[in-house]
Amino acid sequence: MSISPNVPTPQESYNYESTGTPRWIAALFGVVIALLVVLGIAGYTTQTRLSQDLSKQQDQNKILTAQLDQANSRIADLKSQMEITTQRVGLTQSELAQAKSRAESIRKEQQSSDEKLTAQLSQAQKENEEKIGAVATEVGGAKKDIEATKTDLEATKGKLERSLGDMNVMSGLIARNHDDLDELRRRGDRNYYEFTVIKTKTPQRVGPVQINLSKVDQKKAKYTMMVFVDDRSIEKKDKTAGEPVQFYVKGASRMAPYEIVVFDVGKNQITGYLATPKEGGTGAGAPAAAAAPATTPAATPASAPASKP
Repeated sequence: MSISPNVPTPQESYNYESTGTPRWIAALFGVVIALLVVLGIAGYTTQTRLSQDLSKQQDQNKILTAQLDQANSRIADLKSQMEITTQRVGLTQSELAQAKSRAESIRKEQQSSDEKLTAQLSQAQKENEEKIGAVATEVGGAKKDIEATKTDLEATKGKLERSLGDMNVMSGLIARNHDDLDELRRRGDRNYYEFTVIKTKTPQRVGPVQINLSKVDQKKAKYTMMVFVDDRSIEKKDKTAGEPVQFYVKGASRMAPYEIVVFDVGKNQITGYLATPKEGGTGAGAPAAAAAPATTPAATPASAPASKP
């Protein structure tokens, strides 16, 4: 039997099929093997990581266990110390309750005391405020009085003036009455001796000098007197009230003579004052023959003003 040249023979078909099958299977096996290798590597990596995590967790557990043991040991120590302390103090629950009750009682007592103290402080503050108000009122009144006194003093100073004396020397400030003289004393510029001299034959001592009043004209406010000083007598004739009557004494400055000012001329007497410089306050005495009797009123120096007659 003839065979067509284009149709394969059974041997050729077998050879063809046997040669195609091994390539497919080999490829499949290769893929399977690759997958197995990849799965093996991934499993190994995962297992390794899990082993490491487990190892770390175990280490942490060991640390926590050690810390827990230490804490338990400390707690046991504290408990033991508490028991020992409680035994030493010997306090029972009843005693602790009594101590707590006592503490509460003390707290209430302290609170009551604080409230009383607060009330007392409030009362004291109120009283102090009232006293301060009263003092402020008194101070205000005193201030007004001081201002009034100051005004009066200023007015008094305004009344004081200088005048040309009978020796043509400008006098110091002139006092017209007893109050003006007090103002001059406060100023302290000179020594002042206030006097009331009666018309008699006997001289009267006024400070460092002696005065004898010989003539008085009450209507014209004029007078005549004799002044005894430094073993000599000086007549001052027909002088007027308010006029500075001047004279010199031994050792006194020529620019500061002694001055007598009479600010009231009565029926048989004159009232006024003697002003002497500070540097020669005492001056010289009057003659012994003209000494004033003990019954004659004496003048008063600046340190102790004489009472008005």
